[in-house]
Amino acid sequence: MRLPVYLYGHPVLRKSCSDIAPDREGLKELIENMYTTMYDSEGVGLAGPQIGLAERIVVIDADPVKDSFPECEGRRFTLINPEVEVLDGDTVTRAEG
Repeated sequence: MRLPVYLYGHPVLRKSCSDIAPDREGLKELIENMYTTMYDSEGVGLAGPQIGLAERIVVIDADPVKDSFPECEGRRFTLINPEVEVLDGDTVTRAEG
């Protein structure tokens, strides 16, 4: 099922997200729906807030960048409760999506 996608400026994108319990009801269906929505939107990643869900979940398909990064061929990721770790070092800037 395709889910609604909220764009830059929508208030849901500024909300703090809560953790997802591993036994969350409907988690598998949510993940499948997020992939469907991401592919229908021609994206390579989609996060909970982008579908109006203030929960910490992200789906990513790295296959589209396989020409530049061969190790990404066939790589799909579902991240549940990811944490951002700030690393020291040079900043690398690239185009999004």
